[in-house]
Amino acid sequence: MQYSKPKMAELVKHSDELSRKLKEIMKEHDLEKSFALKALYHAEVKDGGRYQRDYQDL
Repeated sequence: MQYSKPKMAELVKHSDELSRKLKEIMKEHDLEKSFALKALYHAEVKDGGRYQRDYQDL
């Protein structure tokens, strides 16, 4: 499974929890949104993560 910025942005848009986590990552690590999205992907989606099925369904 490959990272796709548009798919990840769509997933975050539909999940309040992911949206909150994205904002936390951006603030805590002082990252731009694009880098924070990729970090969130690796933390919550990739390799059997909690949101992997939702990501694949997009």
